Amino acid sequence: MYHTWMRYFTPSPVHHRLGLVCLGVGLQHGRLPTVGPRTLDHHVAVVISAGSGWFRAADGRRTPVTAPALLWLTPGTAHHYAPDEEHGWDESFVDFTGPATATYTELGYIEPDRPVVPLSDATGARAAIARIARAARRGNPLLEVETGAAVHELLVALRRARADTDAEGDPVLQALARDACRTLSVAEHAARHGMTPAELRTAVRGAAGCSPKDYLLGIRLGRAKELLAATELPVAAVARRVGYDDPAYFSRLFTRRVGIPPIRFRDQQGRAVPGGWSNEIPHPDHPPTIAPCSSTLLDHDHE
Repeated sequence: MYHTWMRYFTPSPVHHRLGLVCLGVGLQHGRLPTVGPRTLDHHVAVVISAGSGWFRAADGRRTPVTAPALLWLTPGTAHHYAPDEEHGWDESFVDFTGPATATYTELGYIEPDRPVVPLSDATGARAAIARIARAARRGNPLLEVETGAAVHELLVALRRARADTDAEGDPVLQALARDACRTLSVAEHAARHGMTPAELRTAVRGAAGCSPKDYLLGIRLGRAKELLAATELPVAAVARRVGYDDPAYFSRLFTRRVGIPPIRFRDQQGRAVPGGWSNEIPHPDHPPTIAPCSSTLLDHDHE
């Protein structure tokens, strides 16, 4: 016995230009029927939140699946899978496509060569899929945009939930971020971690989807933007703060990567205030707010 709920959509060409579009969503549980062998022309993320079963890839190898787990079904690749015949499993799935899938694959969020991915927790992914299911109500005028946005959220939730990802983040990335503004070469960063430069490149590529140089540069330029926007430090001082002794080189690099020179960025984004600025990340449930008016003022307003 099994239970299935699903919806399928056909987004318009203009919605495809958003980068990701949702083609369908489903929630199922129980002794579900075997899927495949088959080949699709789009991506599907299948989240197994309870139970177990098996997955057979195009090369014929059969892999056990134990929840929580993710099955990646990628375009043009044959697949064949099923839950345990006696107990079944709990499954939710999202069909999606769009040009952004190529970038998500390059960054390691979608893994065509790893069709079965153990997860540490399926809660975040299930929540994103539930948002898609709620948006799938008949007559929702925001259907395509709302579900497309939730697919982006789902890919992030799945990347965060991978069992090989530390709950506090990747320790190598944390260390690189901490030391990003020090004048160290990539080789020196690698040596600090007891790694070769090649090993560091592999680790950063797997965790962040880019090279160590690009990862460090992104942090440096982000910090430079903060200093330009929130302080009145000269550009040369900003350059030194983020690890560049040559302000001219820093300005050229900033202009090439950001698209405008540092001075122009400050003119556009400057928000320097006497009270200064904070490095603390606000809690999402308690964002900064204007202090509430006193009851006296409220009473006065209603006189």
